[in-house]
Amino acid sequence: MPKLWYCQPAQCFEESLPIGAGRFGATLSGKPECELLQLNEDSVWSGGPRRRLNPDAAEGFREVRACIREGRIAEAEKIAFEKMQGCPQDMRHYMPLGNLSVKLDLPDGTVTGYRRELDLDTATYSVSFEINGKRFRREVIASSPADCILMRFTSDIPVTLTASMDGREDYYDENCISRCDHQIYLEYNGGSGTWDGIRFDSALSAKSDDGTVTSCGNRLIVQDCTEAVLAFSVYTNYYHPQEDCRQLARRASDAALQKAWTLLFAEHLADYHALFHRVSLSLPGDAVDCPTDRMLESVKSGDFTYRNALLALYFSYGRYLMIAGSRKGSLPLNLQGIWNKDMWPAWGCRFTININTEMNYWPAESCNLPECHLPLFDLLEKVAENGRTTAQEMYGQDGFCCHHNTDLWGDTAPQDLWIPATIWPVGGAWLTLHIMEHYRYTKDLDFLRRHLHILHDAARFFTGYLTENAAGQLVTSPSVSPENTYRLDSGETGSLCEGPSMDSQIIAALYQDVIDADEALHMHHAITDTVKAQLPRLPKPQIGKYGQIMEWAVDYDEVEPGHRHISQLFALHPAHMISPRKTPELSKAAAATLHRRLTHGGGHTGWSCAWIANMYARLYDSVHFMETVTKLMQHSTNPNLFDMHPPFQIDGNFGGTAAIAEALLQSDSDGILLLPACPAEWHTGAFKGLCAYGGFIVSASWEQHCIKEITVESHCGGVCRILTSDDFTVNDQNGVIIQRHTAADGFLSFDTSAGETYRLTAI
Repeated sequence: MPKLWYCQPAQCFEESLPIGAGRFGATLSGKPECELLQLNEDSVWSGGPRRRLNPDAAEGFREVRACIREGRIAEAEKIAFEKMQGCPQDMRHYMPLGNLSVKLDLPDGTVTGYRRELDLDTATYSVSFEINGKRFRREVIASSPADCILMRFTSDIPVTLTASMDGREDYYDENCISRCDHQIYLEYNGGSGTWDGIRFDSALSAKSDDGTVTSCGNRLIVQDCTEAVLAFSVYTNYYHPQEDCRQLARRASDAALQKAWTLLFAEHLADYHALFHRVSLSLPGDAVDCPTDRMLESVKSGDFTYRNALLALYFSYGRYLMIAGSRKGSLPLNLQGIWNKDMWPAWGCRFTININTEMNYWPAESCNLPECHLPLFDLLEKVAENGRTTAQEMYGQDGFCCHHNTDLWGDTAPQDLWIPATIWPVGGAWLTLHIMEHYRYTKDLDFLRRHLHILHDAARFFTGYLTENAAGQLVTSPSVSPENTYRLDSGETGSLCEGPSMDSQIIAALYQDVIDADEALHMHHAITDTVKAQLPRLPKPQIGKYGQIMEWAVDYDEVEPGHRHISQLFALHPAHMISPRKTPELSKAAAATLHRRLTHGGGHTGWSCAWIANMYARLYDSVHFMETVTKLMQHSTNPNLFDMHPPFQIDGNFGGTAAIAEALLQSDSDGILLLPACPAEWHTGAFKGLCAYGGFIVSASWEQHCIKEITVESHCGGVCRILTSDDFTVNDQNGVIIQRHTAADGFLSFDTSAGETYRLTAI
């Protein structure tokens, strides 16, 4: 079973191990004498909603567009950052909840047999060790059914536990013990008024069958126990604006302790296994029992003995993190998932939507966790609502737009004062593409119907915002190619521009989604006629002077050829506009683009490296795929397997997980492709439960790169098409052969019924 484990405690945050139940979580360090939980709750942000639109934005927009059309780039950028930036420039930012410390009065002696572990199969953190032959153990789970973090301490001899909470740099209003029931409270009012700040209330309770629960000052004490259970809960007025959050927290922790640990753990397992056990992956040599940091260091040193084992573990860890950090009803995963230790985290730990937030959800559908995708759509509803005001007041357009960041309130005004990134009105459109991605995997028509208005409004903005260029094409202006800078022949540099390639690709994908959604729902809307008319006028990917896909409408040189963003390859991944099978010349140019980036030092951040791995998988390039995921391990992975930008960002974890899935299974509107980028090192293996377009769940096994068996579960019925030149027999779930197939036109096609399972065996 997949486990992260270590022979020593964590010495820093990047070595600590994460637990979570979507809305709340913690990282744990595991010192024998003291367990430190760095606590998080996903709605604990720096303040309430506010209006940040610049009152001069509409005037600035007109002036900037005119300057760009006339080639006055420096003037355009000067005006943009006087009249179009947000006021104030920053959105709200994510904050930690605090620290929970549990100290143990251990006997004198040497610690032996130490093991710190995160069991991915049970979502359980544990620490065990011995002193003088006496065993001590602690287990910690973040339980969604109990709505609590639960800790169980056991030992061979009586010990005393002392628990306390603190750690928000004085950003709390009360830190005390309730004398009547010995319950710790940590409370933050966040200021006066309805939404001047996020108020939270947390509670910690304890019970022991053989010890005594007491208190002293602001410390909770369990005296002389061989077993004790602690329950921590937290509630905020973001989720419960009209309720007493202290009472909610108090009741939740008390209710948990009314149950036996065995029942609490069983309920936790049932909830978690329903998600985690859907998917598994087996690779050659993955059944090793080696400390995780030792495996990682081995790969970092160039010894690949444990590489397959590490990658299989990394894949399972990515799915674990998705379940732990994104549940129905929670907020979406931000730049650090939910695991943030800093009051002022890097980039505000917001939702950065010029790739990072989207990357967080790349594995949600393919890796069979569609429920974990849902928080993103809840946020998108807020973005769409606020973005209608932004579209109208900044740009004079209907529909909605959002720039390159948003926060828990769905803020859509420009963020930061950074020329290469701030004025990019396409972030909302990219988020919107996740609607049809969820539908294509699940075929959930009710979901699509509920969110159709967002698709339409995202497209409606661009039908008015696009402007005609000198070639008669429809392009964005002003905009940027996210975070990159170009150089003119004169030596002048700039970022604001007209018609960057990524924008056209995103809008083309959005327009096609609108068309496909109306077709799926058997509806007809006027906006669909408009996008059908505009779609052919959008620029297509173009090949530039280096044989690369052009990043801008003009074939500029980049100021930084090894830039971390590869925005012009959006058409390759996550979109499906470029593929070796259908667009070989563009695929060759995409490979040249990656080569140019990498030879100039690209892929140097974790998320960028993960994106490149996905792109190589889409190019069916197993050699470079393996090189890239290896590089991800060697240069961008912390001892706890958290991705590092640096600093820590979780998007690389999810991007890397998605890339491994892409190497094993890809699907698009044509059908399913198995092992498209399976490297030589994975010559034999099996996976279970990966998902494909059309509502299909696919499992497969292979030997020496030859597929032996495929299982297809059909949730929605319809024709299943698998791209293959091999011959298979197709059996229904009763074992009856329904087809003997010799692939024609490169596809194996067979009819399916909803709820049925089919087994394909190589002939």
